Amino acid sequence: MGGIAVLARELGYEVTGSDRNVYPPMSTQLRALGIELTEGYGAEQLALDPDLLIVGNVMTRGMPVIEGMLDRGLARASGPQWLAEALLRERWVIAVAGTHGKTTTTSMVAWILEYAGLAPGFLIGGVPQNFGVSARVGAGPLFVIEADEYDTAFFDKRAKFVHYGARTLVLNNLEYDHADIYPDLTAIERQFQHLVRTVPGTGRILCHAAEPALTRVLAAGCWTPVETYGRAGGASAVDFSARAGSDGDFSRFEVLHRGECRGEVRWSLMGAHNADNALAALAAARHVGVPLECGIEALSRFEGVARRMQLLGEVAGIRVYDDFAHHPSAIATTLDGLRRRAPGARLIAVLEPRSATMRLGVHRATLADALGIADAVYLYGPPDLGWDAAAAVASLGARAQVIADLDTLVATLARDLRAGDHAAILSHGGFGGLHRRLLAALEQRSSRVAGR
Repeated sequence: MGGIAVLARELGYEVTGSDRNVYPPMSTQLRALGIELTEGYGAEQLALDPDLLIVGNVMTRGMPVIEGMLDRGLARASGPQWLAEALLRERWVIAVAGTHGKTTTTSMVAWILEYAGLAPGFLIGGVPQNFGVSARVGAGPLFVIEADEYDTAFFDKRAKFVHYGARTLVLNNLEYDHADIYPDLTAIERQFQHLVRTVPGTGRILCHAAEPALTRVLAAGCWTPVETYGRAGGASAVDFSARAGSDGDFSRFEVLHRGECRGEVRWSLMGAHNADNALAALAAARHVGVPLECGIEALSRFEGVARRMQLLGEVAGIRVYDDFAHHPSAIATTLDGLRRRAPGARLIAVLEPRSATMRLGVHRATLADALGIADAVYLYGPPDLGWDAAAAVASLGARAQVIADLDTLVATLARDLRAGDHAAILSHGGFGGLHRRLLAALEQRSSRVAGR
């Protein structure tokens, strides 16, 4: 919704918005653009007499602003509906869908197109470092969008991505998530089947080859040419594949097209999951006319996305990273990438189970395995979590601590971390400012030690 606000502002509209707990980088971006934010959902903000209310899917019946909107019969649209009507109808839409990696892959596609001089528009659920903004209208016909399967609005329960009219579609992966609205994986697959049915026969679908759920989605009906990518199955089994360099962390890797090496990516990112994301982005950009060699060159200048394994700071030899991981599979691949980047270092995982699916406890049985690669685990388990966090990580033994209070968590980390550690803070939200508070506490500790 923050990105939609940015686009509306760029199109010349006066824009205001309301939400709770808006945190960086989105809050910073909106403030810089002069977009006024109201904390909460009070009906008094309707005194602005808006011409249109764009309703996000966090909004529900019973909220004062929603009840006031309905009582007064004010014009409304969901975010995806407004996008489709105001911006996407005349554009070539490149959409990136999947459980994990959407933000990073969408950012890569947008950057490749920008590097190729195509000036794309984009809407991304994060802030790509190469652009510094999460959305822009763009100057050409191409528009790149992160395509989410979450429902559209309280009055439209279809998945958001069916509104976008994708011509080039990336299917990154598909696992069970969003337990607050989908009862099982089959229900999510059905939404992806609806998405696939919206792609024209003259379009292209780029699909990860090693995802059984995506195989089932396409088998249910597909009228669009499909190309595959991924490391699994060998170079000859997929259209686009990656071969890691000697370091094995995918900070550099060869790109192969149908078994033929087309160049090498050397970048600041790491992890096999990011190599997969890169293959998807290269394939999507190739479909709209960007040669693989140009795409590979662009990715070597890709700076990543805020809050995707972003190094926030280093204090006294302790490196603190921020990552958006919120699903066991994403947590596992993120930590594996960091382990490969720093094989001799102590790896610390600090997790806030904040997403709706996490808080419902759906993934608690696989959480310990996802965190198992870490040398020490600090799990934030507030009293209202709703499930036994200690039991979920009990198999990790003394390596895992569950802490119910943020102040205690900050103090414990500041006491336990030591020079050479790589600490990954994993959260779907702002984590109560833990990142900033931890760095400040480490600075204070370092100053005290130096003053002795």
